[in-house]
Amino acid sequence: MEKLKVLIAEDDAISRRVLQRSVEQNGHQCRVAVDGATAWEAFQEDDVDVLISDWMMPGMDGIELCQRVREHDSATYTYFILLTALDDKAHFMTGMEAGADDYLGKPFDPEELRARLLAAGRVMALHRRLAGQNAELEKLNRALGESARTDPLTGLANRLRLWEDLGAARSHVERYGFQYAVAMCDVDHFKQFNDAYGHPAGDEALRIVAQVLAEQCRTGDRAYRYGGEEFLVLLPAQDAQGATIAMNRMREALSARAIPHEGNPPLKVLTMSTGIAIADPKTDFVAETLVKLADEALYEAKRGGRNRVVVHDPSSITP
Repeated sequence: MEKLKVLIAEDDAISRRVLQRSVEQNGHQCRVAVDGATAWEAFQEDDVDVLISDWMMPGMDGIELCQRVREHDSATYTYFILLTALDDKAHFMTGMEAGADDYLGKPFDPEELRARLLAAGRVMALHRRLAGQNAELEKLNRALGESARTDPLTGLANRLRLWEDLGAARSHVERYGFQYAVAMCDVDHFKQFNDAYGHPAGDEALRIVAQVLAEQCRTGDRAYRYGGEEFLVLLPAQDAQGATIAMNRMREALSARAIPHEGNPPLKVLTMSTGIAIADPKTDFVAETLVKLADEALYEAKRGGRNRVVVHDPSSITP
């Protein structure tokens, strides 16, 4: 038999003691309340599997108690049994329509109570299984959602997550007036790297770039794989000077890894170029425009000799 946590709401002391004894003799945990209001307080304090309530009680009666239980925002279900001397069908239907699950006449038969508790145990076991399955389903959905927003090669967030985060960043700017920076990064002469060392080595190089960016991010910064050998770093609450310092730190950290790249003179190691655009609260902008401006600054960095950081003029941001 499923062991249950039972709450009894009964204003008659003798009926309350008899009910409690019968519930406990069936192996269940029992708590008692002297009226509906006390039962309602007890219900809110603790998880209850089964609530057995007298219909006629002073103040809050069983119907009102049942309605409150059903309206309560609870993560678990409570099986509600109405206890009453009224035995006509009209009263039975009133109780069921209020949300009761079952009905027990007074004076109650111990075997009928046992049968009601057996039924309640089966229902509660089913609810627990369903709750467990729903929790697993939610966990799976979260995992799938996270997977859909993660680049499988590098483990960084992907472009889907990027657009979501840029939307949130813009809202933050509009609400609080803070700047933020977007930095577009591109691995220098990556095609030559793939041609010389092969695509498996190219994939490993991209993983290292992603690792460097993630390691160098401050709390609140986030790196994304934008596509191919392009990466994007979101730098909240950063102006042009701060963003330039941060991206030069990342650029130098990648160079320091000294990954051989004969096709990338003069250092002949893997390097990256970066273009930065600043979201200024004084300037109207959209995320797509900001990324486009960062990309334009990136091409300026490449035209200027690569392995450098260039900042786009924030005053040129237009919607």
